[in-house]
Amino acid sequence: MVNYLTHVTSIVPRLPPAIDGVGDYALNLARQLRKDFNIQTHFIVGNTKWNGAAEIDGFPVSQISMGVADHRYRSPDALLNLLSGDRTSSILLHYVGYGYAQRGCPVWLVDGLQRWKSLFPKRSLLTMFHEVYASGPPWTSSFWLSPLQKSLAARLAQMSDRCITSKQLYAEIIANISRGKHHHIPFLPVFSNIGEPDKVLPLFERQQRLVVFGGIANRARVYRESQAVLEYVCQSLNIQEIWDIGTPTRINLSSITQIPILEIGQQSAEKVSDILADSVAAFSNYNPDFLAKSTIFASYCAHRLLPINTKGSASVIDGIEPGKHYWVPNPQGNELGNDVKMQAIADNAYSWYQKHNLLMQVKTFAELLNN
Repeated sequence: MVNYLTHVTSIVPRLPPAIDGVGDYALNLARQLRKDFNIQTHFIVGNTKWNGAAEIDGFPVSQISMGVADHRYRSPDALLNLLSGDRTSSILLHYVGYGYAQRGCPVWLVDGLQRWKSLFPKRSLLTMFHEVYASGPPWTSSFWLSPLQKSLAARLAQMSDRCITSKQLYAEIIANISRGKHHHIPFLPVFSNIGEPDKVLPLFERQQRLVVFGGIANRARVYRESQAVLEYVCQSLNIQEIWDIGTPTRINLSSITQIPILEIGQQSAEKVSDILADSVAAFSNYNPDFLAKSTIFASYCAHRLLPINTKGSASVIDGIEPGKHYWVPNPQGNELGNDVKMQAIADNAYSWYQKHNLLMQVKTFAELLNN
């Protein structure tokens, strides 16, 4: 029987009420760690523009601030001051550079953790790399800042006692930049932030409804770039309604398709889960190489509906295969086939998800925090 630690300090960019996939992920993980292993979490929010409560679901929340006139100021000292208050708990860092600094270079965060590590060498640091570093064309800031972003990620990997990530490619990058410290890094595609239903109906028992769910940018891309594909999908699946879930895009959706589109706005996780569990399909326009780190794709898989993406990857990535785990429609001649194939894709996506669902992930995190 493993004697698990009782407290962990979790550093996150933001938490609810902000709309933030990483924050939702961290909060759901903390809830399950408390439920399954009685591990209590103290959150430290690194984005000083976040405006939330000092306690969320019984978890105390601190925020980076020097307490001076400019409350937006972040520094290594501010972080070290918060971390030094608890000299027993391990630290779980949810790392995504742009969540902690506008240009994706949170020097204050890495410097503060380095100072903390030198003062408390026996304390454990587990870093969940939601991202590693960015790159881009020469006319973008990400191109010019990529060396600094890479340097910061390398420092984090080298000072971390253990690392985990959501993509196999990221695991390989982290192993490389850690200079031999980490050889085999576990990677677990993200779980659904809106829950995992205990019972999932077969598709023929659901509403002929298609869901478009997620952030404004992703949903706007669906309506602006994929109208022809969306119309083809609705015709092929005999869709009677499209439900748009999330902050309104301010696009005139009534002119997008011949199918009624119902904008239901932001909803609770429970409500979104209920809608997905009774819908036959869900649509997205997402880079197929990064589906493993999409909480929206995860929610589609967890609810055993038919995931649809406008583009397919050229190969199997992170265990996800186009045509097997999601449908890539092609109006020029790519019929889905019969209901049996549609159900098979939904079942394959659901089975893939079960290998890294919330219960599986919380066990992995608990073990990593205690080793």
